[in-house]
Formats: sequence, C-alpha cells, structure tokens
Amino acid sequence: MAEELVETWRAGLNPEQERAATHPGGPLLIVAGAGTGKTKTLACRVAHLIGTGVPAERILLLTFTRRAAAEMLKRAGQMSSSSGCAAAQVWGGTFHAVSNRLLRMHGRALGLDANFTVMDQADGADLMDLIRDEGAYAKGKKRFPKKDTLAAIYSRAVNSGEKLVDVLERNFPWCKPEVEGVREILSAYVERKRGAGVLDYDDLLLFWKALAEAPGVGELVAERFDHILVDEYQDTNHLQSDVLRAMRKTNNNITVVGDDAQAIYSFRAASIDNILSFSDHFPGAEIVKLERNYRSTAEILATSNAVMAESLLGYGKALWTERTDGRRPALIDCLDEEQQTHQVCERVLEHRERGVALKSQAVLFRAGHHSALLEIELTRRNIPFVKYGGLKFVESAHVKDVVAFLRILENPRDELGWWRVFNLLDGVGPATARALMMAIGVTSGPSDISPLVRFAEDLPSPGGAGREQVAALAATLSECGKESPALPVAAQIEVIRRFYEPIVHRRYEAPHARIRDLEQLEALASSSKSRERFVVDLTLDPPASTQDLAGPPLLDEDFLILSTVHSAKGGEWDVVHVLHAADGMIPSDMATGDADEIEEERRLFYVALTRAKSDLYVYFPLRYYHRPRGLDDAHGYAQLSRFITEDVKETFDLRPAFTGSPEDDARVDHAPIAQVTKYLSDLFSI
Repeated sequence: MAEELVETWRAGLNPEQERAATHPGGPLLIVAGAGTGKTKTLACRVAHLIGTGVPAERILLLTFTRRAAAEMLKRAGQMSSSSGCAAAQVWGGTFHAVSNRLLRMHGRALGLDANFTVMDQADGADLMDLIRDEGAYAKGKKRFPKKDTLAAIYSRAVNSGEKLVDVLERNFPWCKPEVEGVREILSAYVERKRGAGVLDYDDLLLFWKALAEAPGVGELVAERFDHILVDEYQDTNHLQSDVLRAMRKTNNNITVVGDDAQAIYSFRAASIDNILSFSDHFPGAEIVKLERNYRSTAEILATSNAVMAESLLGYGKALWTERTDGRRPALIDCLDEEQQTHQVCERVLEHRERGVALKSQAVLFRAGHHSALLEIELTRRNIPFVKYGGLKFVESAHVKDVVAFLRILENPRDELGWWRVFNLLDGVGPATARALMMAIGVTSGPSDISPLVRFAEDLPSPGGAGREQVAALAATLSECGKESPALPVAAQIEVIRRFYEPIVHRRYEAPHARIRDLEQLEALASSSKSRERFVVDLTLDPPASTQDLAGPPLLDEDFLILSTVHSAKGGEWDVVHVLHAADGMIPSDMATGDADEIEEERRLFYVALTRAKSDLYVYFPLRYYHRPRGLDDAHGYAQLSRFITEDVKETFDLRPAFTGSPEDDARVDHAPIAQVTKYLSDLFSI
C-alpha cells in the first residue's frame, strides 16, 4: 500500500519537480517560478526523505509562517502511510519560532535565562520611544528620528550586518546629523532588553547564530538535523543566511526553494543576494528550475514574462502553461482616478454576474492609501470588501494592551509591559507611570504586585479614581498569577478582559468590535498549554487580521479582496485588477533611488500580474489631482509605468475608458472662461 501511495505522488509530478523531490543529498536550489507548484514539490521532498529512512525528527523545515509549515507537513503526511505519523515529528516553523525553541533548550550555554520573554517589533519601537523620551532627545531645535524610524534603523543594521553609519548613509540620510543620539538610544535599548530578560525578533536570530557558532554546543545543535529545508529563500536576510551556513558546517544537506523574480522585501532587510549567491555559499549546489505554471493562462504569462525579460538580474526562466483558453490582459487608460474607480467597480460586478464570486476577485495596489477612493465607491455600491496590508491582529492597540498584562505576569521585569498597562489608567501619565514602576521595583524584578496596593494610597488623582484603578489592577494580576489552583490561559484573559472593558469604552472607537477581538483572543488561548507558550506563539506567528478592521463584510457570504501587492504575494484569484500603473505609483517614487530599488519595483509589478488565473486588468489614470478635495482643478498628467515598455504593451489588449484626449476633454466647456476673460479685459482696458 505504501509503495502504491509513493507511486501516486511521483506520478503527479512533472520531471523537474520529481528531480527536485528525489534529490539524493547535498545543496539543492529549487528556482520555482510563480504558480509552479513549489509547495507540492517541497512537501514531496519531505515525504521522500522520510520514505527513504531519514528520521522525521532530524528534518528541519523553515518557512515564513507557521501555517505554511503545517500545510507542507500535512501534505507530506498524506503522501505515504509510512510518513503520515512521522511527518508530525518534523521540526517545522518560522526562523524565529525555531530559534525560540532551540534557545530555550540550549540558551544557558550563552548565558540566557530559559524564561526570557519575546517582544514584537511594535513593542521594540515603544521601548525605544521610552528611552527617547527619558533622554530628552526630542527637545532640541532639530528634527530627531521617532520610534518607528529608530526601530527600522536598528533592525536593518542587525539583519544586514552593516555598520550604523552605513545604514544611515544609504537608507536614512536625513538622520545622519543625529548619529550620536541614535547610537546612544540603540545602545541603551540593548542594555534595557538584557536587564529585563527580554528578546526581540532580531535577538532571536542573533542568538541562534551565536549558538550555532559556539564551540561544542554549536556542533551539537547543527548535528541535530540531517536535512534542512527552507521555503521562500529569496525573502531571507543576511543574518538568516549566516545562521543556515553555521548550521551546515559539517553537513551540506540543505534544500532551499525560492524565486528571485519575487524578491520584494528589501524594506525588511531581505537580500536577493542570498538566492543569487547560493552556489557560492554552498559549493557544489544543484539548481533545478520549475517553469511550468499551473495557475495562469498563456496570455497572462506572456505579459508577466515580458515584464521580467527587461531585467538583467537573476536566473533566466520563462513560465509556460498548457492553458490556452484565456484572454489577453487588458490595459485600460482612464481619464483620472475617479474613472479608474468606476471602471473597477463595473468590471467586478460584471464578472460577478458571470458567476465569478467576489472573493475570487482581487484589487491590488502598491501602497495602502491607493485604494482610498475605491473603498468609498465600493461602500456606495454596496459591494462588501476585506482589505489586507493593514494592521495584524496583535498590532492593534486593544490586543497589545491585553497581551501586555500576560507578559508582565510571565516576566515581572518586563518594563515595557508595565509601562503600557500603567498608562491605561485614569490620571496616570508618563511621570506617574515611572513612579509606579520605581515603587514596585520593576527593574530589580518584583516578586509580586502587592506594592501596587500600597502605592495606591498616595496616588494623586481627583476623587480617588486612580487609587481605585491601581487597586483593581493589583487584584486582577493577583487572581491571574495565583499558582494553586492555576487558572487556564483563557480564564486569565477573561479576568483581564473584565478589568479592561471599561477602559476600551473610554479610550477607543468601535469598542464592541474590539471586545469581540478579545473574546477571539480567549478562544485562541483555550487550546494553549501554558501562558508562556501562548504569548510566544502569539508574538512569533500572529493572526493576520482583526475583527474591527474587517468590519461588516464578515456578515456577508461573499466579499471582494483589496490588498497591497506585498500582502498578496502567495495568493491567487480568478480575476485580478491592478491599480495605478503610472510612473511614481508603480514604481513608487519613493523607491527609485538606484537600480536595485527599481529592479525590486519591477519584481513587485511581476508579483501583481502573476496572481491572476484567468483575467487580468491593469488600470492607468492619465490625470492626478493635486488637491482632490479642493475647489480648484489643479492637476498633472501621468506617464505610463516604465515597466510597460513597447514590448510589454504588445501583450495587452489596449482599452481606452474615454474618448478624446486629456488635452481636449469633451466634458469641459471652456466658453464661460473665455467670456469672463473678455469681460475683465474690456473692463480694465484703457
């Protein structure tokens, strides 16, 4: 029976996929074009390794989401009876999640406390803001970087391995005059994390690298795995590449899957050089290209291939398919953004009437604000939609507030957690929050929260509201933190929610939707075995969206997808509409500083085009208004995206959405202007 299942999955592979899946060993790079079945190929490789006797627990599968790892392992388990149970034993997860697991096992060799907590990127920015405020860096006469910029500078330096001065020179030139202040804040940030027993995302990779390179323990960690497999390799950064090389010093069995044409995350410090230099990093590597596309029609692939043919970088490949039943993509010239919006809505409804569900259609754009006018028109026409590319679930303020409670319960030295919780209380500002933290000895590691109750007696607040809230906070934390009997994680969140609900109503809009989010948080926690595990999982692999951001469309059985191109990567839809194919929008005028940035923008456009399965529409507004809500008509004319060259344009069906030219707009009557001009001329003539 097992042999029959193996033959079944082999029979479902094309020759290139089978060659990759059954690779005997050593370094392997699978260059997988869009829609060529990379997930299936990687899952088959896992099944093949297990089927040939490699112990599942000695296989490490690294992905960029936990869901991707779970999907691959599930598919691998279905491919043969022998690997069905074994696949569950594979080490699968994100770089950060695997690092967290290894550091809790071996971190003491580096001086790490096994009970460290992990904070996300937004928390790191908040801690930098706290340090920035304490040092009065923003009280000078010059502009000083804010917290998000500081966090971006820090993360780029760590993940790229570049010196701070070089990062500022290349990516943040306006911050160069403040280099000393930036250096002081980042140094203090590192010290505060260490003192509080907290790691951020970048620390997880840094310590994993240090662990893999440490004498003795490094070999022990590396030898744990016979094979390492990596998904979306084009999205890795230099630090992740260093980790992989350190993990393969004595064993070169590494398989990576990626597409250089979809490397679009340099703003997260991802480096296309990792996939382009794979053979240099891992000598003797075999390269297998997957070029047969199972998603799009031949006409859509012709356009996509033509766009990438203009690029001089990467592994040359031409996607092909047996689907020859399609229509040429449409390039639609629109007079302005308003007409673009109407054209999109009409085509969305037209396809819906033909039987294409709304959620089988997507509208893609370069930046989140590019869909603002469309969202208004969709609402007016009663077309429900869900937008991706905004906040993740745990980045929303109300969820972060509740997670802060859990973090200080898990690690009483978590300074940022205390800071966030104290600032939720009435009558408590930055100065009082600091006083509270000093009173309970946060930095020295408080053993309990009883000092809060004593401090409440002296808290200056009219009517005693502040004192009452501090006492209620102390009681809440005490109930959640009791050890006998210990409350389940979901029950702890329920206790916190009861205390927090009045705060939600006072501080935030749409409080009922936010409270539903917290109820969802309780449901997520119901299957968690420990508070520590729940907080780590939520931080390292958060849910993608929030109830309040999704809003009314969740009540509909169908809804249109709106998404930035970055968030759409990995998705596919029957019909795709790409907005704003104008230079300055695609490519963004903020990302044309050098040839590398322009090439990444080209790849971003390619990603947008290759999401379409059957129909593709690209819209080009000819005119943009400088003041869309003003009383005048100030505007400028756009140029077609530089990525739609004459060769690319030949693959499109050209469809103007208006008659005439923008210079001779038939909708405008110029006679009244001429009459007024003549009147004034006559009036003031001598």
